[in-house]
Amino acid sequence: MNIKKTLRRLLTATLCSTVFIVQAVPVFATDSYGAPLVTATPTPNPHTAYYTQPADTDSIEGWVKAPQIEGESAILVDMLSGTVLYSKNADKAQYPASITKIMTGLLGCENLDPSAKFTMTESAARSITESNSSSIYADTGEEFTIEQALMAVMLQSANEMTLAIAELTSGSTKKFVEQMNLKARQLGCTNTHFNNPNGLPDETHYTTASDMAKIARAAWFNFTFRKFVTTGYYEIPPTNKFAETRYLLNHHKMMSGQTYAYDGVLGGKTGYTEAAGNTLVTYAKNDNTYLVAVVMQSVNGAYSDTKALLDYGFNNFSRSKLTDLRKEISRSCLPAEKYILKDYKNFTLFRMRRNGYVSLPKGTDVNQLSKSYSMTKNLAGLPLLTITYSYNGHEVGTARYYQTRLLSDELL
Repeated sequence: MNIKKTLRRLLTATLCSTVFIVQAVPVFATDSYGAPLVTATPTPNPHTAYYTQPADTDSIEGWVKAPQIEGESAILVDMLSGTVLYSKNADKAQYPASITKIMTGLLGCENLDPSAKFTMTESAARSITESNSSSIYADTGEEFTIEQALMAVMLQSANEMTLAIAELTSGSTKKFVEQMNLKARQLGCTNTHFNNPNGLPDETHYTTASDMAKIARAAWFNFTFRKFVTTGYYEIPPTNKFAETRYLLNHHKMMSGQTYAYDGVLGGKTGYTEAAGNTLVTYAKNDNTYLVAVVMQSVNGAYSDTKALLDYGFNNFSRSKLTDLRKEISRSCLPAEKYILKDYKNFTLFRMRRNGYVSLPKGTDVNQLSKSYSMTKNLAGLPLLTITYSYNGHEVGTARYYQTRLLSDELL
């Protein structure tokens, strides 16, 4: 649906409905034809205290000097290689606000059927007591689908729907929070503790830009989640409790057609509380490069920071496929071992399932990289053989081999 039709429907809903979801509609500046004007992202005047602080990645020899940004913490990661292109205070604990909902959405997508129907419980519909809380005003006994709930979470940032997802996934909000923290540890997060599924203020609810990037990156590779985080507009038709259509428009203002539209932005999640400041997660693509940017404790929506980071990443870095890797690693067996091994002639120990990549400043020779080898845990099975590629001490990519068998299992 185009923006003009969307705005017309929203205006109709305003005039005809006694209950209108104000937070679902950002305000657009329009031209004489009613089309939204694309304006520059807002820049604070004066700058924040963190603007002149250099990026941590500026200390890497040969790395491209990073732009100055207003946010206290930020990170920019190449989605496919996992390379950190930019980092500033990325390991400092911050309040995440509503970008918490990326984890909530991911767990919902992993455990629930989007087409399934459910009924809002009183605990989900009534437990959020904070004033001005983002909501679609779902009522006790109101019937929705899981898809509608997840769209409400990711587009409208509906806090009551996060409680519904939590209850449906784990049986209770408390158990769901435990699942959130377990998932964070599994994804390699080292300084994250969730205490609710929505990011409402709580001193014991925190994460870091680095950890949030790990969560956001994992979420992107869940195909179902990707649908929700990239949707710009969605309608929830009348329900058994609400007579009007609910119109949801993604709050991320860098998406196509929005106020600060940036070519290539695919989606993301916004967040704000007084304690957290502005927090923002953004997914973007340019040619074959996919980036995720996380900005925390910023101002003015963190849009100017994110634009600066995306420009920096797309203009100065490129990703290369590693070509010095074998698809399989086999063990050579001694002739006598045919008497003790089941299949000594074909003894493949490790196999690569996907290509390895590195991300580097444009023009960098891949042959300059150093390599290190390690065995790492694999929560899904046998250990992994990981080859880590580094550029002047900074990790720029990995290749992983999956172990196919244990030597002890092959004994006759």
